[in-house]
Amino acid sequence: MGQLLKYEGLIQTGGEAKHFLAETEIFVNGEQENRRGKKLHEGDRIKISDAYEYMICRG
Repeated sequence: MGQLLKYEGLIQTGGEAKHFLAETEIFVNGEQENRRGKKLHEGDRIKISDAYEYMICRG
């Protein structure tokens, strides 16, 4: 999860992830998630607040 947040430019460093996750509603496949180390898998759908939505695809 932390890597996705950095990749998308929502945080600058991994250390910011903990604070970002504590202050922002994030859902993975419809369930609230707040773990920085949450592993994401192909097909996972991530919704961050009401502003961003992502789907993990094979890269």
